[in-house]
Amino acid sequence: MALPALFDRLRLPVIGSPLFIISGPELVIAQCKAGIVGSFPALNARPQSQLDEWLHRITEELAAWDRDHPDTPAAPFAVNQIVHRSNPRLEEDVATCAKWKVPIVITSLGARPELNDAVHGWGGITLHDVIDDRFAHKAVEKGADGLILVAAGAGGHAGRLSPFALVQEVREWFDGPVALSGSIATGGAILAAQAMGADLAYIGSPFIATDEANAIAAYKQAIVDGRAEDIVYSNLFTGVHGNYLRASIVNAGLDPENLPESDPSAMNFGGAKAWKDIWGSGQGIGAVHAVEPAGARVARLAEEYAAARARLAL
Repeated sequence: MALPALFDRLRLPVIGSPLFIISGPELVIAQCKAGIVGSFPALNARPQSQLDEWLHRITEELAAWDRDHPDTPAAPFAVNQIVHRSNPRLEEDVATCAKWKVPIVITSLGARPELNDAVHGWGGITLHDVIDDRFAHKAVEKGADGLILVAAGAGGHAGRLSPFALVQEVREWFDGPVALSGSIATGGAILAAQAMGADLAYIGSPFIATDEANAIAAYKQAIVDGRAEDIVYSNLFTGVHGNYLRASIVNAGLDPENLPESDPSAMNFGGAKAWKDIWGSGQGIGAVHAVEPAGARVARLAEEYAAARARLAL
C-alpha cells in the first residue's frame, strides 16, 4: 500500500518523534523545513492555551517557507496526543488540533475510535504507537491509519521486542503505513528499517542534541557522550517501562543497577518533573558526536542514506 500523499514532501522517509518537554515549535519547524516530519506532544504546550499559539506559529511559518521555496516544500508536521485517562486535556487539545487541521496526529497509550474519527473529519491521518502485535491489531481495529512500532532500544517508553520480529509479525496482516522506532540514528539504519518492511523511520534521541531542542546543555552533552551501554530500562519513573540515561539516574541519587519496580496502576505520563530530572534516551546515541542544528543532522542522515543505497546498488 502506498503512503498517503502528504508524505510525498519528505526528503527522507523519517518522522522526528515527539519528545516530551524537548520538542517545541523551533525544533518542529526546523525538522519540517529540512524535509522530515516534525512532531511534538500536545502536553508540551503549557498552559493549554499555548497549544493554539504553537499551531498558529508552525502553520504560518511552514506556509511562508512553501511560498518562498516552491521546489523544496516543508514536510508535514504532527501532534502527539496521550490518550490515557491520566490526560485531562485530551478533549481540549483535540479541539485545538481540529481548529488548525493538524495533518498527522500520533496517538499513544490508548486507542479511541472517536479520536480517529475526529481527525479523519478534518482531513488528517492518525498513527498509533504500539509495542507488540496485539496492540497493533487493537489500534487498527479502532480506526488508526498507520502504526508506529516501538521496538527494543527506543528512547522513552519502549518495548522489549526485536524490530525484526515486530515488523515481521505486523506485516503478515497489515499493509498500511508503518514507522519503526528503536535505535535508529544513521542513514543506514533508516534504509535497514525499510528493508525490514517499514515505510518510515521514527527518530527521536539524536534530535535532543540539536540547537533547537528544548533541553538543557547538560542533557544535550550527555547524548553526545553516551553509548548504548549507558541506557537503563525501567518502569520506576512513570509506571511504564522506558529507556533512560544512566547519568541522570545517578545524578538523582538512585542506583541504576537496583531500581525498584513501579506500580503500573499509579501511571503518570504527564509529570514533567520525572522527565526533567530523569533523561529519556534510546540506545542509538553512539552515532551522535556533536550538538548541531536540526537541519544539519537531517542533511547528514540524507547523505548517509544515499551512501547506503549506493553500497547496495538500490
